[in-house]
This record gives sequence, structure tokens and C-alpha cells, in this order.
Amino acid sequence: MSISFRNFLTRLFHWEYWPFGIIQLPLIFMWLWYSLRERSFFYFTASNPGIYAGGMMGESKFEVLSAVPDELKPKTILIKIPSSAEVIQKKMNEVGLNYPIICKPDLGERGWMVTRVDNPQGIEKYLQEIKIDFVVQELIDLPLEFGVFYVRFPHEENGVVSSITGKEFLWVEGNGKKTFKELILENKRACLQWKILKEKFETRLDEVIPSGEKITLVSIGNHCLGTKFLNNNYLITDNLSRSFDRISKRINGFYFGRYDLRCASIDDLQKGNVKIVELNGCGAEPSHIYHPQASLWSGLSDLIVHWQNMYHISKANHARGVAYVSFREGMEVYRKFKALKAR
Repeated sequence: MSISFRNFLTRLFHWEYWPFGIIQLPLIFMWLWYSLRERSFFYFTASNPGIYAGGMMGESKFEVLSAVPDELKPKTILIKIPSSAEVIQKKMNEVGLNYPIICKPDLGERGWMVTRVDNPQGIEKYLQEIKIDFVVQELIDLPLEFGVFYVRFPHEENGVVSSITGKEFLWVEGNGKKTFKELILENKRACLQWKILKEKFETRLDEVIPSGEKITLVSIGNHCLGTKFLNNNYLITDNLSRSFDRISKRINGFYFGRYDLRCASIDDLQKGNVKIVELNGCGAEPSHIYHPQASLWSGLSDLIVHWQNMYHISKANHARGVAYVSFREGMEVYRKFKALKAR
């Protein structure tokens, strides 16, 4: 059986790999109903007044992260295209950024072109591939990574954490008999990343990996890059919600979205002692729904609640004077967003 056919079957029978549009398709009727009620196709843009378009499309990752308190985020710089490795190195030196670093588009989604760069040669390569402005960020080397979704209704004093996603990076373990290539291809999740991994580990593919040795294949916590998303909602406590309520209230105009973060321990997570690598607005999902054993129906049920919350927050903010983005402006932003991604 060919690798491509095996991957096709894996995607077909595991809904977590289905295209984003297919999973969201049943929710289009909710969007249409809410749009009719609010007389705006872009009612959701009022969900987060402090983030452009609420964080659904067209927002700058750098600008959104800039609103997060400095002690809670990594060193981050914005690189405008065109640029050069020399200019980037100078800007890194100015803020004390050292390799390895993370590079990612300033406008992007679902792990598109998020790359770990270990040296100046890697920057040169990234510059050849990237066509839009991008972010260079300090690599946070903490052992735990989570996606924490926060919800606060404007008429209520306090918000809550509604979802926690644990992230397990893609890895394989040697047995002293099989080659690195065989270990990758036997792992369904890793096999889906074969095109990337065969280039990344080109010089090691024929190496027999010693028994018990674990090799992390991808160290970036994106589902589309092979990271396993785990339902960690059992970690939601009143203390956790209070911690993220304190953080969120320090971010102007933020009510609804997901923190992607790293921390040293569960105790630090509960206390809010974290490093926020990205803040996503209303375009983010409660990503615990992609737990490997989760049913499609439970995922859709959680998404329905998610869209209900987004609607009620947007409507409440609108009643307080937050304007919905007009149809003309919304379509213009959408076209620009798609055009930039297509470059």
C-alpha cells in the first residue's frame, strides 16, 4: 500500500484530520441565523473590540500579542517584507534574541509556515519562502504546552476558562531493530508528515534507533504539523479561571479567545505563571475537540456552544456601542486575507 493511500485512509476515518470547512459546515446555519438577527454578516467582529475584526480574519499576530503584558510573553519582533538576514540579525541583537527562534507569518492560521530556525542559514531559507510580513519569536523551552480558551460576557464581572487542550509533540521510539524511516512510516500521525520529515531527517533515515530512545520529530504545537491535541478539560478549576481572568482583564477589549502558551508545570498553569506565545481571538476554536478518541458529535456539540457564546458576547458589546464591521469592509478584509495567503 502506497504512503499516499495509507494517509488518505487515515484522514478519511479520523475526523480530526478532515478539512476545516467540512467540520464547520453544519454551523453555517447558526451563522446565517445570527447574521439575520443582527442584520450583519460580520456580527462576530464585535466579540473582541481590542482586536481587529474580533480576531476572525486580517488581524496582525504581532499587534495582538503586543497587548499581552511583557512578563507573560516571549521576546518578539516584526519583520516587514522585503528584508534581509542582516537586517533581521540586527533587530534580533537589539532585543537580545538568540537562536533557536520561531518564525511565523504575521497573518496566518492553523500552523501555516510556522518554522523553528536554528541558525542564520535557516533565516536565509525562510526569507526565500515567505512572501508576507512575519514574526520572529524567542523559543520558549518549557516542557508543557496548552491551548486555554477564555470566555467573559461583557455584562458579567468575571470570565471562565471553557476549554484546555494539552499538546503532545510528535515522536517515535526506537527498538534497536528498525530504521528511523520505518519507525516514522509505522506511526500513522508521523506518516502524515512524511513529506516534511524525510527532508528534515534526510541524513538519519537509514539509522537504526537504539531501543528506548525517543526522538521528537516536531517541536511546534500545531495540529497540522502532527501534534496530538488532548482534551485536558479536567484541569479546569475555579483557581485556573481566576488566574486567566486576571490576565485577560489586563488586555484591552479582550473577551473571547484562546491563549497558546507554555509553562513549567500544572501548578504554574493554575497560577497563571505562563509564557503566552500567541493570543487568538474569535477565529480560534476550543481545540480540545480534536482529541483522538473524541466523537464528531461531541465536537459539534462543543462548537455549537462556542458559537452561541461568540454571538452573545458580540451582541452585548454591540449594545454597548461597538460597531459591527460593515459588509463592504468585511468582504474587502476577507479578499485581502485570502490574497495574502495565496502569495
